[in-house]
Amino acid sequence: MPTIRFARDADHPPRFTAKELARLDAMTPEDVEAAARDDADNPPLTDRELALMTSARIVRDARRSAGLSQAQFARRFRINHARLRDLERGRSKADSALTAYLKVIASAPDTVIAALAQ
Repeated sequence: MPTIRFARDADHPPRFTAKELARLDAMTPEDVEAAARDDADNPPLTDRELALMTSARIVRDARRSAGLSQAQFARRFRINHARLRDLERGRSKADSALTAYLKVIASAPDTVIAALAQ
């Protein structure tokens, strides 16, 4: 079977038919779980994969809340750029100290910048 490729268009997301919506509405949470488990294209994530995704989201959210590129964020908050890039791409997991630091940056970036300037 040939591979079919298409480009996603955020302004025009795919729409469900009335029949598909009715089928989805009729599913119980148990039916949804069973369908997900049986989907060969959607294997369950391991604990490590989930941890990497969580770490990546924390890094990305902190950087975006500061409105900085990866290089700018790494420089401003004194985080190794390669480490930051690997974290954001899900190649490695932040340790608890870095996770806490990133959460502080996300909630109070100006305070962290002021503290680092001293």
